[in-house]
Amino acid sequence: MKLTHTKAVFMMVAVTLMWSVAGVVTRHLQNAHSFEVTFWRSFFTMVSLLVILPAWQGRGVFRAMQWTSPAFWISGVCWSVMFTAYMVALTLTSVGNVLVTMSIGPLLTALLARVFIGHRIAPRTWGAIALAGLGIAYMFGSQVNVAAGNDGALLGSLVALCVPMAAAVNWTVVQRSQAHGEKIDLVPSLLVGAVLSTLLTLPLAYPFVATGPDLRLLAFLGLVQLAIPCIFSVISARVLKAPEVALLALLEVIFGILWAWLGANEVPSAEVLIGGALVIGALVGNEVLGWRSRVRQRCGPTPVAIRPSSLE
Repeated sequence: MKLTHTKAVFMMVAVTLMWSVAGVVTRHLQNAHSFEVTFWRSFFTMVSLLVILPAWQGRGVFRAMQWTSPAFWISGVCWSVMFTAYMVALTLTSVGNVLVTMSIGPLLTALLARVFIGHRIAPRTWGAIALAGLGIAYMFGSQVNVAAGNDGALLGSLVALCVPMAAAVNWTVVQRSQAHGEKIDLVPSLLVGAVLSTLLTLPLAYPFVATGPDLRLLAFLGLVQLAIPCIFSVISARVLKAPEVALLALLEVIFGILWAWLGANEVPSAEVLIGGALVIGALVGNEVLGWRSRVRQRCGPTPVAIRPSSLE
């Protein structure tokens, strides 16, 4: 699937929209909680990928997987960490604390891409990363202060830190493999991540208490909230730079707040609205400036009119 830069941006926006439904969906679960939610979500993601991958890439997709490629396994482990660490962190500290910790993802991604790939980070992207990080921190700063006195808050933050770290490594691995001309399809590594997350959380999820409606909602999460958008995110990362992918991924926070507002009657505070405006402004500004830069490069330098000298 070949994408232009603009189409890749819109695809990542759609990805964050699908990622963001997890919060509002889990509000409607009856009995399932914590590790059981993580287990069933990863399990249904694994089942979905076992169906989607051969239907999309043919029955030989599993034989064609790059089982000997380090990049393939690194990406799979990163997906497993991201699938698992977020839910574990939520069991230890507040949602706000987790999200503030995750907001450093774009900065980590930019630094890794600069060190290991040699990407030049445009000043506009650095500015957007800083502004978006401030917006996320402002939205949930009060919640972090409440959790500061909790002994579990530090451990929860350290677990949450695994999510942006794994994401930064994952996007960097994807782009490094592309930059070095390696013909490696990292989309199947999603399956490795789902399998690892399922196996890791299985002992912690027992005994199962999920009801039939719970399982239907968790199956929806496995397919629509993880399997499909994660495939699209890998495809987008073939076109977008790693820091840009991470920056766009922050939209998940904004969409998640809107879903909770519309679907669970959780009205956002003024701090959330102001912080969300900063995040969206940073993303829009970064994309608009990038689009103008690409237009100028395609059109070339503006010709300068030569006026005749007054002495002629």
